[in-house]
Amino acid sequence: MIFFTDDQGYNDVGCFGSPRIRTPHFDRMAAEGMKFTSFYAQAVCGPSRAAIMTGCYPIRVAEPGNRKNQHTILHPREVTIAELLKDAGYATACIGKWHLAGNGGGRGHGPFPAELMPPAQGFDSFYGTPLHNGFTREVDPKGFVTELMRGSEVLESPTDMDLLTQRYTDEAVRFIRTNQDRPFFLYLAHNMPHVPLGASKAFRGRSPRGLYGDVVEELDWSAGRIVATLKELGLDEHTLVVFTSDNGPWIEKHLGDYGGSADPLRGSKMMTWDGGLRVPGIMRWPGRIPAGRVCGEIVTTMDLLPTFARLAGAAVPGDRLLDGADIRPLITGEPGARGPRETFYYYCYTHLQAVRNGTWKLVLPRPARPPWTGWSARMVDAVPATQLYDLAADVEEKHDVADRHPEIVARLLALVEKARDDLGDHDRVGKGARFFDGPPPPSADQRDGRRRRTT
Repeated sequence: MIFFTDDQGYNDVGCFGSPRIRTPHFDRMAAEGMKFTSFYAQAVCGPSRAAIMTGCYPIRVAEPGNRKNQHTILHPREVTIAELLKDAGYATACIGKWHLAGNGGGRGHGPFPAELMPPAQGFDSFYGTPLHNGFTREVDPKGFVTELMRGSEVLESPTDMDLLTQRYTDEAVRFIRTNQDRPFFLYLAHNMPHVPLGASKAFRGRSPRGLYGDVVEELDWSAGRIVATLKELGLDEHTLVVFTSDNGPWIEKHLGDYGGSADPLRGSKMMTWDGGLRVPGIMRWPGRIPAGRVCGEIVTTMDLLPTFARLAGAAVPGDRLLDGADIRPLITGEPGARGPRETFYYYCYTHLQAVRNGTWKLVLPRPARPPWTGWSARMVDAVPATQLYDLAADVEEKHDVADRHPEIVARLLALVEKARDDLGDHDRVGKGARFFDGPPPPSADQRDGRRRRTT
């Protein structure tokens, strides 16, 4: 099971340091399982969901028309984690936010192409929203409508944001009860705490952190109810539960205190400072994952597909590259087990902006608000020269030590060139990127839908 939240920052969980948000159930999951302090997603919603579904960097993933969209549109020929597990005999359900099927009719409304929706991507059932909550601090039905669907049917338009967390939790419990006698895969992708925020009456006004805290504390309740259901049905020791967030907190002036916190990390959603991609991560599996462990190895959402596939006895696709790796030895505490990777690449849309190797992070030069990063540009600050940070000693990315370690800079620059060749960059089409609708685009401009090269 994947318990996925939206825009919840690294610091928005008690056991990750939150001083004002109470999360006893997440904290208990960490105490009974493994807490990951270098767990990475992607910088924004759609790409993050593509990574978790395919086990790949979003820039590698194929999209309709051989285009790259800022919110990834998953090509029907991509193989998802749900398809692998369904073929292995698992009941599969997507409950919550999908956000991999484009913008539909606009402003939140459908229709959405059936071949891009969860039932066509390996899920037996879908109950949730095809898109996100919107762009504003408060609900604005004239500007954006969040629709609640079951399968292909729209149940509410707009839906009641205050009830989403509760409804998703009820639906998840029903799915678990219905499938308790067979293997199941549940992808519970909560819309919260993405703005506009919503919380039920039982949680409003409870948190010292205001409405944002209320929302996260209701998500914590949701996780607690899921775990309690697993215990009640005797499934606790047979179920791996993963909790994480899709990206860092959304922090912009117009949102005020409705955004979260990535402290002590630098940056937030849409940024490639660690606060934009490093997220809380917890895995719990009594009897299989040692209790009370803290893991500092680099682990990513891309690792879930190959790991789940191996656990289920499913074969990973042999006709394409995966960027994720099997982390079973790491999570089960095998003696001497290390993370499957030393290197992680930080992309903002198709722009490669940084690389981490071990504890070293190299940040590449860039202008402020680079136009090739689309609407994410408003969040991108300038980096005048190549910078190097030792994340073990400087998790806040405050002290550039590039001048002191030229050999490390050179080594990481070589990794950058390797990624540019394989995955691509804002000005290069990667040799390992997938394009299913004819030959690869002749240029990055065409791939990204730019009319001309911007500098």
